[in-house]
Amino acid sequence: MPQNSNKAQWNMIVDVARCDNCRACFLAVKDEHIGNDFPGYAAAQPAQGHNWLDIRRKEHGSYPIVAAHFMPVMCNHCDDAPCIKAARNGAVRKRPDGIVIIDPEKSKGQKQIVDACPYGAISWNEERQIPQAWIFDAHLLDEGWTQTRAEQCCPTGVFRSVKVEDEDMQRLKAEEGLEVLQPELGTKPRVYYRNLHLMTRCIVSGSVAVDVGGVEECAAGADVTLRQDGREVGRATTDAFGEFSIGKLEPNSGSYQLEVTGPAGRFSLQFDLGAESRYLGVMKLAPGARP
Repeated sequence: MPQNSNKAQWNMIVDVARCDNCRACFLAVKDEHIGNDFPGYAAAQPAQGHNWLDIRRKEHGSYPIVAAHFMPVMCNHCDDAPCIKAARNGAVRKRPDGIVIIDPEKSKGQKQIVDACPYGAISWNEERQIPQAWIFDAHLLDEGWTQTRAEQCCPTGVFRSVKVEDEDMQRLKAEEGLEVLQPELGTKPRVYYRNLHLMTRCIVSGSVAVDVGGVEECAAGADVTLRQDGREVGRATTDAFGEFSIGKLEPNSGSYQLEVTGPAGRFSLQFDLGAESRYLGVMKLAPGARP
């Protein structure tokens, strides 16, 4: 059910670029919930099989220029939550502060709640016959905490809990380039991601070389420009190893033109980008007039 936009509500901001897969957040959630019942909020999490906060991995790039990135995922506490619609007898509710709670008593036997979540964020407790998910540490926030356990323990500042009115949250979203997972679902999540492109978009990369006295050397400092339909969409400078990468490209986005220029010459290439990132190989600058 849509919430009153004039009331402050909880949102979580997750910065993908800061996550190094240390899994302190993953362990903090387990430490908080395994073996601990919080009546009205959540029954104890099983010792095995449930990951209310999990870490997804994505290899960004293509060999030999590859980087691994990691993204914490959890219940999105959606404003238009499919789990609420699927539940019977008010087993799932949306609090005025934006947090979604699956009632550990009312939800017994309602496995359809698990199936309703398009993000796979709800787990089924076979022993207790209840659906369970991350509760945004509502039991701690209600006691005056201002951070979740995951945020509190994170050494790299991946998480940021903010309780603001929707207008302010939309301003933050615009200012910081925040995105939600699968916005096309229309569920209106309250978990926002910064640098989500590291998980969802492609990069193109390559190595630039130059002939120096018959020896192939790395071409550092060369200018690389990427265009699509004549419009510049990315720019980079080769590093000390002659390597470059240009990111934030949509998968299956079609044909691109790449141009590399440096003191030793230039190189141009046209290529198509499919579903995955591409390494364009070694590009050898050829003498010629710069454009």
